[in-house]
Amino acid sequence: MTPSASSRRFQLFSYAVLAYTLAVVLWGAFVRATGSGAGCGDHWPQCNGQVIPRAPTVATVIEYTHRVTSGLALVLAVVLCVWGLRAHAKGHPVRRVAVLQLVFMLTEAAVGAGLVLFQYVAHNQSIGRAFWMAAHLLNTFLLVGAQALTAWYAGGRARMVLRGQGTTGALVISGVSALTLLGTTGAIAALGDTLFPASSLAEGFQQDVSETAHFLLRLRGLHPLLAIGVGALVVAVASAVARLRPSAEAKRGAVLLGILYALQLAAGVINLVLLAPVWMQLIHLLLADLVWIFLVRLSAAGLAEDAPRAELRASAADTASASRAG
Repeated sequence: MTPSASSRRFQLFSYAVLAYTLAVVLWGAFVRATGSGAGCGDHWPQCNGQVIPRAPTVATVIEYTHRVTSGLALVLAVVLCVWGLRAHAKGHPVRRVAVLQLVFMLTEAAVGAGLVLFQYVAHNQSIGRAFWMAAHLLNTFLLVGAQALTAWYAGGRARMVLRGQGTTGALVISGVSALTLLGTTGAIAALGDTLFPASSLAEGFQQDVSETAHFLLRLRGLHPLLAIGVGALVVAVASAVARLRPSAEAKRGAVLLGILYALQLAAGVINLVLLAPVWMQLIHLLLADLVWIFLVRLSAAGLAEDAPRAELRASAADTASASRAG
């Protein structure tokens, strides 16, 4: 049974919250790319021991702005959760994902606080920071994915069903897992670009392949190669899901996902050639988040309980053909 659509106001608000969260994520990347993560020292939630910093440096302004905008994002997530619970009957898919997006917003804040308190910011080159950055990216994916699903289900779509999906379920899991792995390596690669900037493409390549290269540089060289392989897998998965679950939304989602991933690959090449300028890093990250969101939406369309099943129709046709032959 397809659930009723949410009110127009809730739908608009859910998309607005998602858009604002993406903006906050990009500002967080700007904090990292500019080395401003230590702008408030190792104090959290205060900034250099003060609620409002006095005579702040540029780095302090950048970091403090991120904290303020992140605080507002948390408030919006609370409103989205409460509104989602109050405006929808039990069993409506909006309720679960609205709660999940708030949970992931809280864990996002916890990871951000951990980065500051453990001083995994600025020029820290430790392996611990790499793990924290990967965890930060993973949590961000979960957060924006849950918010994207909140907006998706607000449009009156049927909930996802994981059991009994067969090949389609396996394809979705493989695509989501591969893109998650690519995202985490991308976060580490971006950290390497920040900590070990190169003056030329040749110098950057020499940094990556040097026997004495820092582990971040070695991982940075892995990301472009992985991006090509994962791109091929994601596009193949999207095409297969659209064939196996041939709804209009799945077909449209597969096309849009392919276009977005092509743009993402192009942005990655430009980012590499231009030696990862801050503005290009932000575009690259935005496209990565959009690819993730559209993969989540495609997965929701393909695994919806009311999604048409091509393999079932084919099976029925085979059965009928066999009956006539008999």
